[in-house]
Amino acid sequence: MRLILAAAATLALAAPLAAQAPAGLPGAADVSRVTAGTYPVDTAHTQVTWQVNHMGFSMLQGQFGASAGSLTVDPKRPAATKVDVTFQIDQLSVTAAPFANHLKSKDFFDVANNPTARFVSTKVTPRGQTRATVDGNLTIKGVTKPVTLDVTFVGAGNNPMNKKLNIGFRATGAINRSDFGLGMAVPVVSDRVDLTINAAFAAE
Repeated sequence: MRLILAAAATLALAAPLAAQAPAGLPGAADVSRVTAGTYPVDTAHTQVTWQVNHMGFSMLQGQFGASAGSLTVDPKRPAATKVDVTFQIDQLSVTAAPFANHLKSKDFFDVANNPTARFVSTKVTPRGQTRATVDGNLTIKGVTKPVTLDVTFVGAGNNPMNKKLNIGFRATGAINRSDFGLGMAVPVVSDRVDLTINAAFAAE
């Protein structure tokens, strides 16, 4: 019985790890798979998820998708990497249409006059083979502020659907709403906005 319980516990602990790193996928966190060049952003698989604290009652999330951009990378010169991505603020996604319209209004993003946001890297500091700190300028509603992202290399490999090299990253960071003139005053909604970016790039 003890042996059975021990085996069950081992499987329970291993399950989350298996979910994080499934075997047999086309991509892998292997830098040797990356070929130097400039890669357009994969708009279908790139998004920013933002999260704020709503009145102390709940954590509220939404997303923006990418509409344009590129990654210029050379595995032999990782510090020279450049990223430039534009996001469609006017196509933001939340759980209710009335709330989306509220966020698109002049009270928040004012998408009629500012339909996009843009991040342009200014400095890349590698931390080992698969991590880096990326500093850059983020522009929202015509306001540009510096932002620092913690970036992890997720993987690279040939996409079996189109036979082209794909490269992907995950990044986290935070901004203050007040820096960009976004919405109602603190503390109705937290000033801090946590960001999670999943960014994919694919060879043409």
